[in-house]
Amino acid sequence: MARFIFITGGVVSSLGKGLASAALGALLQARGYTVRLRKLDPYLNVDPGTMSPFEHGEVFVTDDGAETDLDLGHYERFTGVAARGTDSVSSGRIYSTVLEKERRGDYLGKTIQVIPHVTNEIKDFIDIGGDEVDFMLCEIGGTVGDIEGLPFFEAIRQFAQDKPRGQCLFMHLTLLPYIAASGELKTKPTQHSVKELRSIGLAPDILVCRSEGPIPDKEREKLALFCNVRADSVIAAQDLKSIYEAPLAYHREGLDQAVLDAFGISPAPRPDLRRWEDVVDRIHNTDGEVRVAVVGKYTQLEDAYKSIAEALTHGGIANRVKVRAQWIDSEIFENEDPTTHLQGFHAILVPGGFGERGTEGKIRAAQFAREKKVPYLGICLGMQMAVIEAARNTADLGDAASEEFAEGVDPRKFTPVVYHLKEWVKGNAKVTRKKTDAKGGTMRLGAYDALLTEGSRVAEVYGTTSIEERHRHRYEVDIAFREKLEEKGLCFSGLSPDGRLPEIVEWTDHPWFIGVQFHPELKSKPFEPHPLFRDFIRAAKEQSRLV
Repeated sequence: MARFIFITGGVVSSLGKGLASAALGALLQARGYTVRLRKLDPYLNVDPGTMSPFEHGEVFVTDDGAETDLDLGHYERFTGVAARGTDSVSSGRIYSTVLEKERRGDYLGKTIQVIPHVTNEIKDFIDIGGDEVDFMLCEIGGTVGDIEGLPFFEAIRQFAQDKPRGQCLFMHLTLLPYIAASGELKTKPTQHSVKELRSIGLAPDILVCRSEGPIPDKEREKLALFCNVRADSVIAAQDLKSIYEAPLAYHREGLDQAVLDAFGISPAPRPDLRRWEDVVDRIHNTDGEVRVAVVGKYTQLEDAYKSIAEALTHGGIANRVKVRAQWIDSEIFENEDPTTHLQGFHAILVPGGFGERGTEGKIRAAQFAREKKVPYLGICLGMQMAVIEAARNTADLGDAASEEFAEGVDPRKFTPVVYHLKEWVKGNAKVTRKKTDAKGGTMRLGAYDALLTEGSRVAEVYGTTSIEERHRHRYEVDIAFREKLEEKGLCFSGLSPDGRLPEIVEWTDHPWFIGVQFHPELKSKPFEPHPLFRDFIRAAKEQSRLV
């Protein structure tokens, strides 16, 4: 039966609860325990699938097709444990489930209330899979005191009461601001945050305090006294050069030992941290640097491409090079030659996205990479734009376009090289979709198999001809154009098992030009870089020697 660790936050958001949770999970794994991490978000959206990337950052997709919070990406990257749809829930989904049950009559006509009906639903969610792992880490989104988060805080209070004594632990992450004028770390924000937490019936066992530097003994003892925790359970979370230093940094601070002590686990297994020592060594001891242009449409917020940023770092780790990614808004060269913006880069990556804005700039980026022989990786929309570019500029289809950007346009005025995906096979069942379907959760989502062409570059990169990757898209390259495009050298080197859906394209006469319909970045890890990103950065490293 699992022991449960609840991670809450206070003072301000964006302190790094997700990273702290992920790093703790990695440390418990290093001691030989099995872990699972999950996220409970207070927002009322059913899931983040229809939220703007500017609003919420990227949407992380699981193998079973759930659209989830980006923190699940951190969990996977640090632990290697594949997330599930049951590892992420929002207030919206909880309330939706409760109301569905009420409509069915499951509550037998009772008055539906936050307590016990909503809190019971949250508790049931937390307990899913509790018999599968040694530790279940549950992060509560937002900060203590947020009105929308109160049902979650009440639920975990009840949950801890329901479980046997000593089976649940509360970890609270707060800010220790440094006031330069007085030259002091201020503990009052943390004290007030803990006071707020205690007022709703929760008492932290461990304090993780985000600070610019170490916590002096005086402040540590003060926090222990006023927040009613042990001094060795006040953990400093200092600023780091790389997030992948976090497991080692938290271990030095004694976080994993404090957790095991709080659970009364003694003697504790010794941790094996060689995996993380190797990762950190590769990050700090590099053989050079490569510059990668990421040509996207949500570049104002890096979290919109969080998994891509991390996967590029992982490719650098595999090749012992520093990857310096520059985020370039594709709109800036929609109507001009992109050379001035893209020359000097060792590789170009065009990521996914939705909507017409910025797409002509992505097409120009693909053309630049093809003509100048610069390594190119197109992901989802980035693959579709590369195909449209090839159709327009090599296959004499000057009107090639995507149905996604042609709403209301006479279909006789453009050639739909990319079309709305109407049906596909999921397992043994056929899935059908219409343009008029609701937006949420109606895409081709989750893990699907693909077959690679023997002898192709991608087969060489993967080292196999059968792969499984995660998808998130509504539009698909039309297989009807395969023969025409392959005559010009654009090889359809990966297809769905039934041969109907293009998964990968590559230029056969190019040093490294690959477009994929899926999202390889979602499965990359620092200790296991995704093959495509590993080889993409290898190609960029070779390019850097030529430039």
